Amino acid sequence: MRITQSMLANNMLKQITRSYEKLDQYQTQLSTGKKITRPSDDPVVAMKGIAYRSNLAEVEQFKRNFSEAYNWVENSDAALDKATQALQRIRELIVQASNDTYEETQRQAISQEIKQLTEHLVTIANTKVGDKYIFNGAQTTEPPVTVNADGTITVSTNDQQLNIELAKGVYIPVNIPPSTAFGAGNGLFSDLQELAASLENASTTGDELTGYLDKLDNHLTHLLGVRAELGARMNRIELMEDRVDGQQVIAEKILSDNEDVDLEKVIIDLKTQESVHRAALAVGARIIQPTLVDFLR
Repeated sequence: MRITQSMLANNMLKQITRSYEKLDQYQTQLSTGKKITRPSDDPVVAMKGIAYRSNLAEVEQFKRNFSEAYNWVENSDAALDKATQALQRIRELIVQASNDTYEETQRQAISQEIKQLTEHLVTIANTKVGDKYIFNGAQTTEPPVTVNADGTITVSTNDQQLNIELAKGVYIPVNIPPSTAFGAGNGLFSDLQELAASLENASTTGDELTGYLDKLDNHLTHLLGVRAELGARMNRIELMEDRVDGQQVIAEKILSDNEDVDLEKVIIDLKTQESVHRAALAVGARIIQPTLVDFLR
């Protein structure tokens, strides 16, 4: 096979072009920190990257869901804590009023305070976070407790749970239904209204008032049980969050291993390619035949 000068020159230019392409590839990897900049660079890496990014996006969405779950549970517990304090104050007032030495005016004053505390409990039951009522199940736009025109109080019977997905296929209820928190059949509020009315009745004896202590203690015990359930949910949410945090670290590592370059290796490859490129240019200069101009210098 006859090798001509033009063949040597064309082959030299072809190799130098390839050398420039490799230099450009290493330079781009150093600038971006990524192995590829378009799917055609490595379809396998690109396809794996799509799957890994989808998994990471799912984990990040779960982490955002945890913020929403904490918002519901913590605000619910804070509201129930205030309700517990109000009921404990009412209990103290019952103990005071059950003393037969209390005069009618004193009992009426206690009745007025209990009415105010009852209104306070209605406000607590209608607690909103943002624009959502937290004690009315999925009907977050409607108040769970309503004061009617005749003064009676109605508690919603909506017991639908509000579930938030905190892991793949795992839904945790984050709300407390109104009947669970404040008693089915308006029990808590009707008992408090009867108590206030009894205090305003001059014929009510201390023993009759003492009978309300058992009812109030039952409401307090029930409320403490609800808060204990909320605490158990909080513990589970925290454990699940730790698990999701671990999943996020793993997902980010897998994505990095798939797409990110090894900077030390790329720098070495770039330096090596620069040396090869300079050698190719030097050899190419020797391959090109001298012309008359070279001898006229």
